[in-house]
Order: sequence, then C-alpha cells, then structure tokens
Amino acid sequence: MRHDNSVFHDLLKRIPWTVFERLVEEYQADKHVRRLSTKSQLIALLYGQLAGAVSLREIVGSLESHSARLYHLGARPVSRSTLADANGLRPSAVFAELFAQMVARAGRGLKRAVGEAVYLIDGSSLPLSGAGSQWARFSDQACGAKMHVVYDANAERPIYAAVTAANVNDITAAKEMPVEAGATYVFDLGYYDFGWWAKLDAAGCRIVSRLKSHTKLAVSAERAANEDAGILFDRIGLLPQRQAKSRRNPMNRPVREIGVRIETGKILRIFSNDLTAPAEEIAALYKRRWAIELFFRWVKQTLKIRHFLGSSENAVRIQVAVALIAYLLLQMAKADQSIVTSPLAFARLVRTNLMHRKRIDRLLKPRHSPPSDPGQMSLQW
Repeated sequence: MRHDNSVFHDLLKRIPWTVFERLVEEYQADKHVRRLSTKSQLIALLYGQLAGAVSLREIVGSLESHSARLYHLGARPVSRSTLADANGLRPSAVFAELFAQMVARAGRGLKRAVGEAVYLIDGSSLPLSGAGSQWARFSDQACGAKMHVVYDANAERPIYAAVTAANVNDITAAKEMPVEAGATYVFDLGYYDFGWWAKLDAAGCRIVSRLKSHTKLAVSAERAANEDAGILFDRIGLLPQRQAKSRRNPMNRPVREIGVRIETGKILRIFSNDLTAPAEEIAALYKRRWAIELFFRWVKQTLKIRHFLGSSENAVRIQVAVALIAYLLLQMAKADQSIVTSPLAFARLVRTNLMHRKRIDRLLKPRHSPPSDPGQMSLQW
C-alpha cells in the first residue's frame, strides 16, 4: 500500500539533519540525555510553531494524539516537564546555528553581483513575564526582550537574528552583527552612531538612513531636486566633527542629505554615503525599510513569539530561533508549489493540514481514496 507522508513530515525534510547532528555533537547537547533528544525537542517546538500551540501542555497533548505518526518523523512523545527543562537548559546555540546554516544554504542559489544585496536592520520588542525573566527586567513594572534582525529585502527572509533584553540599545546589538562588504544597509534612527556608520563605509557598504533634526550638515554642494517625485532638496556636505562632546566623528568624508516629502506631508532627511546614485533611488531604498516591519508583523501574527513557553534567557533564545526556522521552512515549501501565492494563506493551510497525509503542492485538493479492489467484497447497507 502506498504511504503518503504528512505535511509536517514533508516540511521537516527541508532541514539539513546532517548539519543538525553535527551541531548537537559539537555542543554536546545530547550528553547524559535519556528521555528527550535534541531532535525530538526541535520537532516538538516546530510543531508548536506551525500548529499555533500557545503552551507546552498544548504541544505535548497534541503530539500525544498523533503519537502513531511520530515514528515516521524520527521523534518520540514528550512530557511537559521534560520539554520545559530542555528549553531552559539545552544550549540555544544549537538552534541559532541551525538557523544560520539554513540561511546560508538557501542563499547559495541566489547569484547576484557585488553591491546588489539590500539588507534592512531593525528590532522588535517581545513582552515577557513570570519567573525566570529577571534577565530581561529593566524596571519594577516592565520586563521584555528584543529580537534584532538583518533582513534580506531581495530574498524576503532574515539572514541574522539576535535576542537581547529590551533595554539594550539597537546600536549596541548592531555592532555585533556581521557586515557584508559592498552591501547596502538600510536602517532607522535607532542606529544613529557615526562610528558604526564609518565602519560600514570603510567596508565599502552603502548606507541609507535618516538624520536627526539637531544634526546640521555643512553643505558644500547642492543638486537640482525633482519636486514632482517628492524630492525637495539634494545636498552634499560634511557631518558635524563630533557626535557628542567627548567623541570625535570618524565619518569625516562628504556625505549626502536628501529631503523627501512622504504621503502624510512629513519631510524626511534621508542620509546616505552614496554620492552618485539618483536621489529617487536613495529615497526608494529607504522606503523599502517597510518590508522588515511587515516581516515582524507577519511573524507575530502567524508564529509564536508573542507568548513564550519559558521566560529564561535560554528558553526565549531557543523559541525565537525555532520560530525563524519555521519561517524558513514555510518559505521554502511555498516556493515548491504554485497554487497558493499568499504567504499568510499558505501558512494557514499548512496549519490546518499539518498532520494530514498530503503533498505540499496539493493542500487545496481533497485526498483521494485508494481505488477499490474489484476482487474485494463490499458491504451494501
């Protein structure tokens, strides 16, 4: 009899399990483990993300109801306490590294010229509460974490993510991010640091950001502006010699300021170190920053990073990494079919059919019953 894999099984085939096993060995994640392997933990957490489970108890109960199919997934039923302990104690680096390896593999087929990459940088707050969240407490009443992401605007996926306490400045997290020489980086006022800008500039990166109202440019040249395109001015000049009284500005070469009027009537002062591209191109690049806002909104609406299964730093890091892995799995699976074009509609179909035995490219089609055997007796009622 023909065996059809479940939708969940089909998704899991896209994980590089050989790489995952190497990471488990490297970080000794299964050392002295008897009841719950790292693989079973990953599968359970991915099930929670894709099924929309909001608690450990829901994950455990749902997997128990599908225990007959766990064997084909290479996993075993889990208990709530064991899964909670694994989330709190198992190295989160295993899951973060798996996400990084999957991003790298996905990017191998994306061939582009040097300088074509457009990376958007931003952070999003994640509320926390309960015991174990002291690491992210920044006042008597407030406690939270923040997810910092570098998003590839052309490939429409994150390529780097980090989790910090919510009171860690965006620019502090940005200084730990890898830099790709020659790429374009687009970010907002949370990353206002002349020293970091100079580091990107030295790597040959194009910068597109905004200037604060109190930052005055020493203008040395002014170009014609296309007001019909919303460009009010286009100036070349130098930034102030100091960003603060005690810090000398290392970004001391000519830069560019472009005035753009947006739909609301507000005027933005767009900053760039690109002195040659048309002003309309620079303005369009800054407008693309909205894509990372849509990414955060989609992830929070579709996956589970609003409600955390554990409040410890390790548990939060694991859950965020697994959520991003789930995002990549959905993105890769969606690319393998052409029937459903909406990412949200596709994610909902996967959730509805997660443990059903269907092919990814036939989620909208009913599953046909096997043809009847003419030699088999049928009962008529």
